[in-house]
Amino acid sequence: MTVTEDAPITGLSRLIADRAAARPDAAALLAPDRTPLTYRALAERTEEIGQALNTFGIGRPHRVALVLPNGPDLATAFLGTAAYAQSAPLNPAYREQEFAFYLADMRADALLIEAGDDSPAVAVARELGLRVIELSSRPGTPAGVFELHCADRGTPVAATDGGPAGPEETALILHTSGTTDRPKLVPLTHANLHVAARNTGAAFALDERDLCLNPMPLFHAHGLTSTLLATLVRGAGIVCTPGFSDTGFYSWLEQFRPTWYTAVPAMHQALLSVADDHREVLAASRLRFIRSASAPLPGPTLTALEEAFHAPVIEAYGMTEAGSLVTSNPLPPGRRKLRSVGLPVGGPVAVLDKAGHPVPVGESGEIAIRGANVMAGYEANPEANSLAFTNGWLRTGDEGRLDEDGYLYVVGRSKEIINRGGSKVAPVEIDDALAGHPTVKLAVAFGVPHPTLGEDVAVAVVPRPGALVVERDLREYARERLADFKVPSRVFVVDDVPRSPTGKVQRLRLAERLATAAAAAAAASGHRAAPADPLARRIAAVWAEVLGTEEFGTEDNFFDLGGNSLLLKRVAARLGEQLGRDVPFLTLTMCPTVETLAAHLAEERGGSDGPGAAAPDARDRLDRGRDRLRRQLDRRRAGARKENS
Repeated sequence: MTVTEDAPITGLSRLIADRAAARPDAAALLAPDRTPLTYRALAERTEEIGQALNTFGIGRPHRVALVLPNGPDLATAFLGTAAYAQSAPLNPAYREQEFAFYLADMRADALLIEAGDDSPAVAVARELGLRVIELSSRPGTPAGVFELHCADRGTPVAATDGGPAGPEETALILHTSGTTDRPKLVPLTHANLHVAARNTGAAFALDERDLCLNPMPLFHAHGLTSTLLATLVRGAGIVCTPGFSDTGFYSWLEQFRPTWYTAVPAMHQALLSVADDHREVLAASRLRFIRSASAPLPGPTLTALEEAFHAPVIEAYGMTEAGSLVTSNPLPPGRRKLRSVGLPVGGPVAVLDKAGHPVPVGESGEIAIRGANVMAGYEANPEANSLAFTNGWLRTGDEGRLDEDGYLYVVGRSKEIINRGGSKVAPVEIDDALAGHPTVKLAVAFGVPHPTLGEDVAVAVVPRPGALVVERDLREYARERLADFKVPSRVFVVDDVPRSPTGKVQRLRLAERLATAAAAAAAASGHRAAPADPLARRIAAVWAEVLGTEEFGTEDNFFDLGGNSLLLKRVAARLGEQLGRDVPFLTLTMCPTVETLAAHLAEERGGSDGPGAAAPDARDRLDRGRDRLRRQLDRRRAGARKENS
């Protein structure tokens, strides 16, 4: 099948139907432990899902939030809901407070969730009066095949609102993070998505011989548009994995023999760390290229990837408002430039000064984009639109420069968004979540440099008078209210924060000041004494093995040393082997230093009489902090009850 660049732009239902007519028996969706779903079956599934929604009273004007695990069921659920309604995939790791905001802000009409899932989204949906649609699949069914049930279905939609949507109707609703405001709503039409997918497919020369291995989640644009839809628009196949696993990846690489895969830098680095264990699989692979996007990829990592995987690595740049891909380095024999994110893909790219005028070649300014893939504007947010759009250009908030050949280099961000390994975090969400803690007078979140994630999340806390801020308790409080990737890895206790003459918190100045302090502390860590306690020594040995360095002290933060959630999972596995008991991942995130982790594990064992007991002073500090925090919480609750009585 040949896809022509002047093919009509259609709705997703028509797009899939056209591919099914051209390649009915070709595999569209594949997945571990599931039989493939053909293009003919995918078109049938899309129509069946849409008709079921119409029967439940959900049509094109309605919004369906998807809270589903990664995999082929999410892929077909997205396609069906986007084709016949408006689809809004959400991260299933969100907490109740986050679901309450997102579902209300997007004005969702229904929630689609796996049958039996106890996600807090269900309770929030019922409280908001949304219909809850349950998805259930039977063992042995092909990838993406399931049944839908709705106990509180409404009246079937009228003919005017039923059936598949056209190119100019909204297909996808995503939230993107602002700088100092709440996340903004990005509505993308079928035309936006079709053009974005077509641009990506053409940039990577995808055709029916290609097969993508996708470990990326399908709840944001990278996984949805520039991977899933880009594959389908070119009539190729895609392996929908249940999520990322550094060991599972190599099994999938051997089983499916894909021609390309896409990931964020943290994933690439995790794969590299175990690549030596899978040399035979890599030698037999047929990868045509590897894509890296959503965060900057360090040069040494790119080189190591190409050497280990025997395939070129293509760096790209995108944003939600453009349906994902904006620029990309070309495939060989085209010229790839190190540290560049490549040439424009589809629509043009400009670099503007503050007045909105293009700057000379080689000079830095704000990156701006336009094209048929770019959204028309943020929903119900005229203030954001007036700031974002200039003479038809969407200002991205990212700083960059174009060279004489038109290659784009991202040199920084004018926005304050934290890019944690490809996951975008709005600092204000963390500020608001921690503002309710009884010891916190003010919380200001910001990004700090991280060797594998690019950036990590930190927060500066000004305590209430007389209060003691305990980092472990503050992180636990945050984790109850925020998704894991938003929980700060570092907590800095400060007397005050820098402010502008008008009293506005200067977040970037604060970030620079405290990031410098953290770097200095990390540089001095190699001179600290080794742990004297036996359990702490065992923990430190596991850290050294996983991090590949022994240059740290007992009070150094795991995340400051280059650790991330993927490496922390290895720590959990190795400690479990060493200690002969499970060490929950939550425990490791709440205790990010050797000292605090040793104290916690010793406390779980029942005291200091065992060989793994922590130093008494560390344990005493934890106990005193917890006791004081409990007293403060009790006083605050008592005060709240008194006010409400």
